[in-house]
Amino acid sequence: MALVSADSRIAELLTELHQLIKQTQEERSRSEHNLVNIQKTHERMQTENKISPYFRTKLRGLYTTAKADAEAECNILRKALDKIAEIKSLLEERRIAAKIAGLYNDSEPPRKTMRRGVLMTLLQQSAMTLPLWIGKPGDKPPPLCGAIPASGDYVAKPGDKVAARVKAVDGDEQWILAEVVSYSHATNKYEVDDIDEEGKERHTLSRRRIIPLPQWKANPETDPEALFQKEQLVLALYPQTTCFYRALIHTPPQRPQDDYSVLFEDTSYADGYSPPLNVAQRYVVACKEPKKK
Repeated sequence: MALVSADSRIAELLTELHQLIKQTQEERSRSEHNLVNIQKTHERMQTENKISPYFRTKLRGLYTTAKADAEAECNILRKALDKIAEIKSLLEERRIAAKIAGLYNDSEPPRKTMRRGVLMTLLQQSAMTLPLWIGKPGDKPPPLCGAIPASGDYVAKPGDKVAARVKAVDGDEQWILAEVVSYSHATNKYEVDDIDEEGKERHTLSRRRIIPLPQWKANPETDPEALFQKEQLVLALYPQTTCFYRALIHTPPQRPQDDYSVLFEDTSYADGYSPPLNVAQRYVVACKEPKKK
């Protein structure tokens, strides 16, 4: 029943989203006439080479209207973004509910391990579709936006992706990309699945061994303080793998769609670092360990 309810709600939200998109286009078309008038007024002022009281009053009215139009369109777009976020959340909840409901139970044949190329594509898509945080004027980026860590009492939800410190087969410890299965408030421990072997490799880990991944991308043009800066030590997901390694920020993103450029620690190079490699904001988190000398 829960799955049916989620499907029904998603259908409702998609209909509401469609209406909001239509409203956005209507609002944009309505405001276009006013923007054309602003342009024509400026052209007339340049032709006459003077700013008369008439033009000053007219422009003040036109710009006031343009500002109100932009705010109205912005409000509609924010509502649309909220609908998209709710749809994504419901889809994730539905996936987790299906997993818990035993759609993959012992009576079924073992699932095939996901092909490497498919997994890498999914991870790339997850990074690309991570929402960009867009605050209102004066708003500060929230926790888990870009480089801003989670609050001290934050508990990751089932389905959330995290960096998890686990013991490898050879006994060494490494940071892997994992998915949260559950959290016990009694023991303060997480159960997580290795993203590379979902359902096969499950780990029980304390909170200090878990680092939640960003839930929003930070916009370098409006919130540069929410990004890691050059030469800052981080843990970054090595390209085409599901493991995090220590790295230095080489270049932070310059535009919202840009990745970090990072230098991974690598003793095979003379200076101890790899050439610059690109890693998405989604897969770069703070490293609490000291920098190697």
